[in-house]
Amino acid sequence: MSFYFEDLKIDQSAEYRKTLTETDVVLFAGLTGDNNPMHIDAEFASQTRFGERIVHGMLTASFLSTVIGMHLPGPGCIYMAQNIRFVHPVHIGETVSARARIVELFPDKQRAKLITECWVRDVLVLSGDALVWVPKRPA
Repeated sequence: MSFYFEDLKIDQSAEYRKTLTETDVVLFAGLTGDNNPMHIDAEFASQTRFGERIVHGMLTASFLSTVIGMHLPGPGCIYMAQNIRFVHPVHIGETVSARARIVELFPDKQRAKLITECWVRDVLVLSGDALVWVPKRPA
């Protein structure tokens, strides 16, 4: 779904859910070059405070791009900024729920500010906010 700027309302929200697999983690590491052993080496990760491998934080954060770019506002919007705070680790096999909610609209610049969060069940794993540019309805 795609919204034009005129369609947006404060508190409008959207969600995207994804269960993370071993394949997702390996592909992300290969694509980005982030081969931190926290993500790919079970033996190394078992000796850390987490006790096991954790999913790349930026892989989790990338689902915010999905919810914003594909659902709210959707195709045609342009990401301008994203603040992120990683709150809790995500593990392989967990389902991440990426959520975005509009909290402010800037009509003069066609921009929207959204609160962005990722959850695993009832645990907040990532919080932040985003600023996006949204096209107007064609004349």
